[in-house]
Amino acid sequence: MTMKLTSAVAAAALLGSAFAANATELRLSHQWSTGDVRHKVAEIVANEVAAADVDLEIKIFPSKSLFKPREQYKPLSRGQLDMTVFPLSYAGGQQPAYNLTLMPGLVKNHDHAARLNESPFMGKIEEIMAGDDVMVLVHGYLAGGFVGKDKCITAPEHVKGQQTRAAGKAFEQMLAGAGASIASMASSEIYNAMQTGVLTAANTSSSSFVSYRIYEQVKCYTPASDFALWFMYQPLLMNKSAYDGLNDAQKAALQAGAAKAEAFYLEEAKKQDAASADIFAENGVEIAQMSQEEFDAWRALAQETSYKAFIEQTPGGQELLDMALSVQ
Repeated sequence: MTMKLTSAVAAAALLGSAFAANATELRLSHQWSTGDVRHKVAEIVANEVAAADVDLEIKIFPSKSLFKPREQYKPLSRGQLDMTVFPLSYAGGQQPAYNLTLMPGLVKNHDHAARLNESPFMGKIEEIMAGDDVMVLVHGYLAGGFVGKDKCITAPEHVKGQQTRAAGKAFEQMLAGAGASIASMASSEIYNAMQTGVLTAANTSSSSFVSYRIYEQVKCYTPASDFALWFMYQPLLMNKSAYDGLNDAQKAALQAGAAKAEAFYLEEAKKQDAASADIFAENGVEIAQMSQEEFDAWRALAQETSYKAFIEQTPGGQELLDMALSVQ
């Protein structure tokens, strides 16, 4: 009797292992902490897929635990990684067109960003991705601002002589044009760079400023408010071949989860800016506001630096820029 029972248990375990082996596992990598909105976007998709019970599991690797922040696009395009939440301009070295997804003054507000996501401009960006075997599951833009270790930054003259971190090539060009010295790094490295004196100023998303506790290292914060100079496209991407290899039920579950996550992403993105200002203020950081005049000065500088360089360095750059600027 005992032998029969043991055999039955063993058979059941074997059957369970066989079932698990048949389930498809997708690996999703990103650079942020588990409290960050971008992790929550990934979680929504993973949880919705799990609830659909379609033999598909998404395993999330947060906090740059699988790949370094800027080194996720190539593994994704080569099928070594299935999914990532990724600032697309990080891959601007591979595809110069992606630099347009982080261009100073190009996006006015979150609703404008949402319209860009549905525009022919984004359709063109997705065509380029498809050539790298990459596709978008969840669109999302996040806004951001500036921090200063010693003083507030609202106008171009405020960064002159400062050691500054900017997210993306276009912002680096604009800030260099204003007289800043540039230190390139992922947003996850800002805290230590501020702490050790490598940086005196930085710009990134509202969400990153909070999740990386940058308020512990700075004197002043200029959040995105009526005038948001900084908008960055940070979608949830997937290897296209991995997606094509799923069955119809798995694809449907993934798309349903993606739709839910995208709606959440937009609403949370809108909340992040005001919430980040509150958190910085609660931690004793001065809050500054950018004026219309200052915003216009930044955009004029961007036209002479970032926009000009993009057009010169990117095949079809003028057409892409015009497509983006045509979205009202």
